[in-house]
Amino acid sequence: MINQDTIVALATPSGAGAIAVIRLSGKDAIMIADSCFQSVTSKKALSNQKTHTIHLGHIIDGERIVDEVLVSVFKNPNSYTGEDVVEVSCHGSNYIQQEIIQLFLRKGCRMATAGEFTLRAFLNAKLDLSQAEAVADLISSDNEASHQIAMQQMRGGFSSEIAKLREELLNFASLIELELDFAEEDVEFADRSQFKDLVERIRFVLKRLIDSFAVGNVIKNGIPVAIVGEPNVGKSTLLNALLNEERAIVSEIAGTTRDTIEDEISIGGIGFRFIDTAGIRETKDVVESIGIKRTFEKIDQAQVVIYLFDAKDFQTKKSKFQIEIEKIKNKYPQKPLVIIANKIDKLSEEEKSKLEVTLSNTTALSTGSVERFHFILLSAKHKIGVDALQEKLLSFVNTGALRNNDTIVTNSRHYDSLLKAFEEIYKVKHGLDSGLSGDLLAIDIRQALYHFGEITGEITNDDLLGNIFANFCIGK
Repeated sequence: MINQDTIVALATPSGAGAIAVIRLSGKDAIMIADSCFQSVTSKKALSNQKTHTIHLGHIIDGERIVDEVLVSVFKNPNSYTGEDVVEVSCHGSNYIQQEIIQLFLRKGCRMATAGEFTLRAFLNAKLDLSQAEAVADLISSDNEASHQIAMQQMRGGFSSEIAKLREELLNFASLIELELDFAEEDVEFADRSQFKDLVERIRFVLKRLIDSFAVGNVIKNGIPVAIVGEPNVGKSTLLNALLNEERAIVSEIAGTTRDTIEDEISIGGIGFRFIDTAGIRETKDVVESIGIKRTFEKIDQAQVVIYLFDAKDFQTKKSKFQIEIEKIKNKYPQKPLVIIANKIDKLSEEEKSKLEVTLSNTTALSTGSVERFHFILLSAKHKIGVDALQEKLLSFVNTGALRNNDTIVTNSRHYDSLLKAFEEIYKVKHGLDSGLSGDLLAIDIRQALYHFGEITGEITNDDLLGNIFANFCIGK
């Protein structure tokens, strides 16, 4: 699948900027760049320059100077792709970018496809497949946690753990296969007790990696949090307080939010996507009714629900709040529910204390154990209690593995392969416990090895690679 063409692409975002970087890779990359480059300090050809050097000069098209540039030279195999690579740093004008790219195309380059530079790095064994996928995750990371996981995987933390398990399993598989050649001799080269220990260890590691996907998926995609409640209780004000900006319209008029409003922030390095929903109430307004319907759709999608009510209305509307809270909790029993009394700045200290006691009382809301709920007193307008809410939201994410720098799986393709490998390893364990013959054990071992290889790329196909790298940006 390795293509011998020399490819070119813009490596920086499209559009005007201070500078732009144009990348070339392939066996003719240096020669093509050389034919368009005129150094201001040396008459030597770029091919005669040392690798990992930068040169000031001009990109020229015949007698015409296109731009003053810096050209970086990376000679194979010590480059990102494992091929000769040239990067041209030019001024960020759209016109200049296109003039230089078109010049290189006329000189023999072709435009790179999405992710082709990283694909070549994989095909030239500069990265394994899981590391290559981590490159895309690193580019798209938008919070501290997702960045940390992508960096760990790009450095090979995940793949090295998988490769080690695969190597140990492969050694035993070789001994099992060897036994098949001496079937008539009735000999065992693979120590079954040691093999059982290895299988147990592999099962333990696979289970840990599979379980980590729940955290990894949340970190990678962010945690959707639905903010629900009656109209005009301060949902939009709370969203603005969390975001530190006037994102949602705030008005004394009930029903101002006719549709859901979404925005994302990072709390403690974890992305949270807050959804401000239309207020839940009986209404004849057709547009508002559609918004309320969408509110329940958003609760379906959310992983955490915040129910907000006006603290000063609690005593008069306690029964109504109780019904709404029970309705949400009964419909979504697995979702954490944070119940917030808002506008506490309008209460006296005595009223606040009384409210706190009432909310903490297990009989206050006849819904069973208070541990099923999380109560917070808050003033969104004055940002009182917002920090406590952020800490509570962060507590719903198991960040222990992240703090301990453990391997966390974030890729659904890896997750699927791990599940299949775990299933095959279970079959191997069952076979060992049942005294299964080596030829039947070997079938399940081969399948487990196959799924391990799918993760790191020892086993792959063109369709799989096409699907993976199609999601990359062009120029990477």
